[in-house]
Amino acid sequence: MRTLARSAKYASLVLSSVVVLVPLVVVLFASFKTHSEYSTTGPLTPPRNWLNVDNFATAWTDGHMLRGFWNTTIILAVSLTGTVAVGTLAAYAISRFTFPFKRLALGLFLVAALVPGVTTQVATYQIVKSMGLVNTLGSAMVLYMGTDIVSIYIFIQFMQSIPQSLDQAAMIDGASRFTIYRKIVLPLMKPAIATVVIIKGIAVYNEFYIPFLYMRSPGLNVISTALFRFKGPYGAQWETIAACTMIVILPTVAIFLLLQRFIYNGITAGATK
Repeated sequence: MRTLARSAKYASLVLSSVVVLVPLVVVLFASFKTHSEYSTTGPLTPPRNWLNVDNFATAWTDGHMLRGFWNTTIILAVSLTGTVAVGTLAAYAISRFTFPFKRLALGLFLVAALVPGVTTQVATYQIVKSMGLVNTLGSAMVLYMGTDIVSIYIFIQFMQSIPQSLDQAAMIDGASRFTIYRKIVLPLMKPAIATVVIIKGIAVYNEFYIPFLYMRSPGLNVISTALFRFKGPYGAQWETIAACTMIVILPTVAIFLLLQRFIYNGITAGATK
């Protein structure tokens, strides 16, 4: 039975790896193929010439990838800073203060998370338009800057592991609540902040709907909308899209591999203390 269980475990791991890796291999092979080669060969057939980088050059120039990376970086920096600021302040207030309707506020957070975003897009678009942010980078920044319920709960769970005696000792020394938050609580929340930054950063990095809806002007493309440039009314340049996809994927994979330990530590730290 032990041998059977071990075999089943490794078989499930191999199957999961195949399910994850096969699509990436298909995209990788397609990015090095010519248009005719892509049309006449199977998805798992390796390219004849691994030195063919014409698709990558076309994706980089015609897709304006450099501008897309620059716009995406600006949006990420502003929105993630706002998410951390709003989320940690909300978590600090919920964790450290007792106020009327505290449970109701937490319940409303959950209810808001259950409402599909598509159902509120008409009202959201009208609000963003009234602020004069349509066709500007500010529209995406404002919409991303608001924190989400997952981020708040990660911050709350981690903050509950920080002893309140630290707050009390600082208050005896004359520190204000904001000073305690800024100089004591916030530095201790680095693992949780890293977790939220990575999770939401990847979500913002891959987001297509908001940039496509709110930033239609030339020069406002991000890396996700750059892929859409190669989709025409009479077909799609799939080999070029595959090359563009590989360019988009590589930074995400590199950052995730370097910082994955922060994700696991940040998620489990609050739950194990």
